[in-house]
Amino acid sequence: MRTIPYLRCLILALLLTLCTPVSSAAQVSVGIAVAFAPPDLPVYEQPICPAEGYIWTPGYWAYDPNYGDYYWVPGTWVLAPEVGFLWTPGYWGWGGSGFVFYEGFWGPVVGFYGGINYGYGYFGHGYEGGRWDGGRFFYNRSVNNVNVTIIHNVYNTTVINNTNVTRVSYNGGNGGINERPRPEEEAAAHARHIPPVPVQTQHVQAARSNPELRASVNRGKPPVAATPKPGAFNEHGVVPAREAGAIHNAAPVNKVPRPTTAVHPSDLPPLEHPSPSNTGNPKVDQKYQQQQQKLYAQQEKDRQKLQQQQDKQHQQLVKQNADQARQQQTEQRHQQQTQQMVQKHTQQQQSLQQRQPPPPHPAPPNEKH
Repeated sequence: MRTIPYLRCLILALLLTLCTPVSSAAQVSVGIAVAFAPPDLPVYEQPICPAEGYIWTPGYWAYDPNYGDYYWVPGTWVLAPEVGFLWTPGYWGWGGSGFVFYEGFWGPVVGFYGGINYGYGYFGHGYEGGRWDGGRFFYNRSVNNVNVTIIHNVYNTTVINNTNVTRVSYNGGNGGINERPRPEEEAAAHARHIPPVPVQTQHVQAARSNPELRASVNRGKPPVAATPKPGAFNEHGVVPAREAGAIHNAAPVNKVPRPTTAVHPSDLPPLEHPSPSNTGNPKVDQKYQQQQQKLYAQQEKDRQKLQQQQDKQHQQLVKQNADQARQQQTEQRHQQQTQQMVQKHTQQQQSLQQRQPPPPHPAPPNEKH
């Protein structure tokens, strides 16, 4: 049964949220807590900017509870969803009993991102990589890779980086960055902003499904460290890591996947394929197998339908420039819908298992005379 561990994980995530600094309350945290710190940031080159209006979003380590492992989400150029909007990167922060991730967001002002030095303009506070002027984005060539024969709205301002020069990727805890939000960053967190756009979400999902991007596989040196556009993992311009980031705790071997507090169906672990029955009666086994396959297909369809519905609602929020309160309400509703679907599927699986044919009785041992 998954219901009890699932509820335990939910309770833990809620407790960790209560333990996090008040200053981060307006930046939505992902409902997952990790006992060990994420790896340090790898060193990589920035791909060339593909076109005007694209803004750099730095790479970061995300966590997959199905494997108990961090995985690298490559840095990439993303088209700004609105004129005047900038990207505030997400970050990992110590929550008192584990590390929690605070999702990045788009807004007119760059908010707090943990004091993490992601590079390329994100040196711990604010953004030095460019600015909006007259409805156009101007790039600072001193920190960005821009082809001036294609993009002419550029300038050169040398940035003196006096912030943290280490590659630590988390705030607080043992060895983490010791930075707090500035007043303007506090204000940015409460101002109107929007969550990651759909192409960013798809970019994260593609990274999660790539085994080579897991820290336990690449040892902190991902083969795809940055891409010219979201999801372009196999296209020209992909950049590998030049130096690895230190891993603070390797993923356990043969770790048993555990359920997590998922907000959307895409956050859930993959459905388990039905296991064959072996009663010794081929007809009975075949019938049960067909029932399993039918249930599996229906549950996959349920997931896809709900994910499409929620994606559509996200797109509507972006078009309507919804405020933070409405975004949070939508995320809470999505989480409830996902939990209800999980509970429904769990009950369906349990019901089918109760109807599973019993295994054949073992043959009696040969009697010795």
